[in-house]
Amino acid sequence: MQYTLTETMDQAIDHDALDEILKSCGSNWDAGQVHGLLCSRLAVTGAQGASRWFAQILEDTDPDHDLRSKSEAALDGLYAETWRQLVERQSEFGLLLPDDDDPILVRTAAMVRWCEGFLHGLVSEKHSEDLKKRLSADPLADIIKDMLHITRASIGDDEDDDGNEGALTELIEYLRVAVQLIFEELADFRAPPESDTPIESEVLH
Repeated sequence: MQYTLTETMDQAIDHDALDEILKSCGSNWDAGQVHGLLCSRLAVTGAQGASRWFAQILEDTDPDHDLRSKSEAALDGLYAETWRQLVERQSEFGLLLPDDDDPILVRTAAMVRWCEGFLHGLVSEKHSEDLKKRLSADPLADIIKDMLHITRASIGDDEDDDGNEGALTELIEYLRVAVQLIFEELADFRAPPESDTPIESEVLH
């Protein structure tokens, strides 16, 4: 199944649409967690970690479900575009989250789940001594601590509060930059280095 990258991720992959088809197929992961997990897998293991990510997301799904092939295509596209954005250091890299028009409670919860997915990807990897040292040293250690704090994020009762909206925007921007920094910091850890090349199209199944 091919996926040609002719659009940005925001256009090609919609958070709510991906969430719906994954749940319909029986996946235990939501869209935000899926993208967070993918970003950490790519940062630590590079492109070679994508197939395992793909299998993990669809592990409990029904292979004969009508939407299974659509889920596979969406995951292929999400991987290929995310990898391209990170490798090419594209400024439009962003977290896969609900639209800005959605209620702030919904977007905050999705951001929290995104962080949960990212952190899960870090802790579930087999940690060599080198990786342990890198994750426990600055700046990665501080970013991980910040993400842990974000997973406990909450907002006030007033969904229209400008302060809440501004705080959420700042957190999302922080995470966007932090992920790119982590990817860069682990560039020489990932092997083989030559795998860090742009991909025109990638099929994971």
